[in-house]
Amino acid sequence: MIETFRPEVLQRTHRCGQLRADHVGETVRLCGWVRSYRDHGGVVFIDLRDRDGITQVVFDLPSCDGGNSAATAMYELARSLRNEWVIAVHGKVRPRGEGRVNPKLPTGDIEIIADSLSVLNRSEPVPFEPDSYSTVSEDMRLRFRYIDLRRPEMTAALRLRARIAKAMRDVLDGDGFVEVETPNLTKSTPEGARDFLVPCRLQQGSFYALPQSPQLFKQILMISGLDRYYQIARCFRDEDLRADRQPEFTQLDLEMSFVNEPDVMAVTEQVMRDVCRVSGQPFPEQVPVILYKDAVDRYGIDRPDMRFDMLLRDVSTLVAESGFKVFTDVVAGGGIVKGLCVPGGAKFTRKEIDAYTAYAGEFGAKGLAWCKLEAGQFAGGVAKFLSSVDSIPPRLRETFGASDGDLLFFVADKPATTNKALAALRCRLGKDLALYKEGDMRWCWVTEFPLVEWNPDEHRWDAMHHPFTSPLPEDMDKLDGDQAAIGSVRARAYDLVCNGTEMGGGSIRIHQPDVQSRVFSLLGISPESAQARFGFFLNALKYGAPPHGGLALGLDRVVMIMAGGQSLRDVIAFPKTQRGTCPLTDGPSDVEQKQLDELHIRVVQPPPPAAK
Repeated sequence: MIETFRPEVLQRTHRCGQLRADHVGETVRLCGWVRSYRDHGGVVFIDLRDRDGITQVVFDLPSCDGGNSAATAMYELARSLRNEWVIAVHGKVRPRGEGRVNPKLPTGDIEIIADSLSVLNRSEPVPFEPDSYSTVSEDMRLRFRYIDLRRPEMTAALRLRARIAKAMRDVLDGDGFVEVETPNLTKSTPEGARDFLVPCRLQQGSFYALPQSPQLFKQILMISGLDRYYQIARCFRDEDLRADRQPEFTQLDLEMSFVNEPDVMAVTEQVMRDVCRVSGQPFPEQVPVILYKDAVDRYGIDRPDMRFDMLLRDVSTLVAESGFKVFTDVVAGGGIVKGLCVPGGAKFTRKEIDAYTAYAGEFGAKGLAWCKLEAGQFAGGVAKFLSSVDSIPPRLRETFGASDGDLLFFVADKPATTNKALAALRCRLGKDLALYKEGDMRWCWVTEFPLVEWNPDEHRWDAMHHPFTSPLPEDMDKLDGDQAAIGSVRARAYDLVCNGTEMGGGSIRIHQPDVQSRVFSLLGISPESAQARFGFFLNALKYGAPPHGGLALGLDRVVMIMAGGQSLRDVIAFPKTQRGTCPLTDGPSDVEQKQLDELHIRVVQPPPPAAK
């Protein structure tokens, strides 16, 4: 019979991915969306989908139904079904039979022979089928996100995210941490990125800021004696976007009192070990630690991808003796020459070398010098210059460990540009040459970052992480030194990196008011400005702040890595685009003038761009 839409039709006995051969003979009720339908004349097959999987449902018109008008009506209703209609079915589980098993489905051994059907809701023709999303633009997927989220990949990612968040909570709850919510409407305390500002109607002309992180609140919780805090926190930064950034994001935030770096790192590893367990990924017994200086020297970047070797080598002193003017001029001007050895790269065509040269140029390199090692001799590119001094070729081979059939790439420029270009080139080559397996995961800690970095545009020091990071005790005296000494001050900071992606970072904090004042002074923050911006926190530091430190893990990035995704947007239910917009809701948008009047805000439109 055909059931009317009564409440009992929603009383599912199973989900669509649960039934197996063991259920044959059972009477079941399923609810879900029509994934596909096939009318074979007398028999209608429906693939019914929910978040757990797919079950095949059969509507069979009996050849002799004895005038069973209800069965006939059910069959006719089944013929009218279309993709993405919402239905409930009732029937008996039976084996599919020989030759009709679908080994691609966990439920492929069985099917439901339906005896009742309820249409719970119809659907207009969808803008794209969830199964054909790969041919659909990302903007279309985000605009119709409710369709996109029906994809098994998206459902799996969101469920994995929930399991990861639970694993994080379970570890920290069991380790004596207390979950505390900190405010989302707070005072603007810029930490490097731009704040999202929220006008306050009750305090005309004043603004809240959405938090870039709970940094100061969690430090205040340590001053309050809470000892161990955590929070899965929403954070907001008004900055340029890319695949691994969103204007609003989620992080696991934690802070601990009476700790040193190894204590925080050990807790973080404990969390990530459980996260990897629920994600089905490996995690090492011991995570290697690499100093910031060594990471930049060897990999060109402070978040190294350690799945393959191909280390960078500084050959400035060596090639300064060559006759290649680009190298000699750069070295004479205070720059550096670094290179990497591409195993088997001598087979590259000139077109391929030019493509890698262009790629390095996207990261600031003015050019990419090269030479091949063939029959024990360097050839091509800059080989004739490097071979002009007899001692250079054997020393280059030794420095890079180069063998016949290899290729050397060089970049000559300022240290920052040279490292940035070669780091990007190294990662590109690692992927192109399949120097690692896609499922590989290599973790490391990067420690002892510079406390500050010079801002040449504003002629001042900026905090490498944030101004509340403690310097190493042995470098404390350098805070009052010359520029070279200040630039060499190391921070008690640490980042956790996986496959070249920063998963999170933290530091031991400054807990003594006089040290905090010295760091503010170094950053050009006057006592008056510090009081205006951070006065509530500076006052708290005066009342017995314990030594403390913490860390924040980017939950979105963690899930992306665990799921093997390429973009944060694949693991967030309702993400923003790279332009910071939400195609689903068309946000951000204009607001009514009445709202602006209540806030005493006037919108001044920017002038149109000048014609070219």
